[in-house]
Amino acid sequence: MTSLLSKIALTAFSIITIQAYGLTTGEKAPAFSLFTHTGEKISLSKFKGKIVVLEWFNKGCPFVKKFYLSKSMQQWQKEYLGKGVVWLTISSSAKGKQGHESINEVAQTRKAWDINSTANLLDHDGSVGLSYNAKTTPHFFIVGPEQTILYQGAIDSIVSAEAEDIAKSKNYIKMALEEIMAGKEVSIKNTKAYGCSVKY
Repeated sequence: MTSLLSKIALTAFSIITIQAYGLTTGEKAPAFSLFTHTGEKISLSKFKGKIVVLEWFNKGCPFVKKFYLSKSMQQWQKEYLGKGVVWLTISSSAKGKQGHESINEVAQTRKAWDINSTANLLDHDGSVGLSYNAKTTPHFFIVGPEQTILYQGAIDSIVSAEAEDIAKSKNYIKMALEEIMAGKEVSIKNTKAYGCSVKY
């Protein structure tokens, strides 16, 4: 039975899926520099030679909450940071829109939600999100050591706002990361992202 949370997600936020990709997997990832939750400005180029996960985030989105309130996202962040992966959580919500936070508010959210990513990045003008064609929260991109896009799309295979579906789904991010770290080609490079629309 569909729970109240799913009904709210479907009616108030709508599930957004995309078939067309704005970027070609295997091409160079768009360069960017953004401020972090600590006020430091960092660039993607700083992490050349490393695997980088880009995760689009909106704390008000029920699809994001699904992974964070269940502590699943924090667990994956911690696991892969321990394996040398860089994990960047990006907010492209514009001022006045759902999910928009100041640096201080982002720092508070990281603490309250126990976010374990390398950093939360503030993309208030949406320029980075638009350059990646990020459509949903969450929406993922994995950038390889040569700064090329190795994966883009959804976090997993079940389009749902239900936490109980996490264990049943195929986790595309974990699959891709394990293949990359093993020196293999990513077997599933593109999937349909699902979630709330990015609030540009």
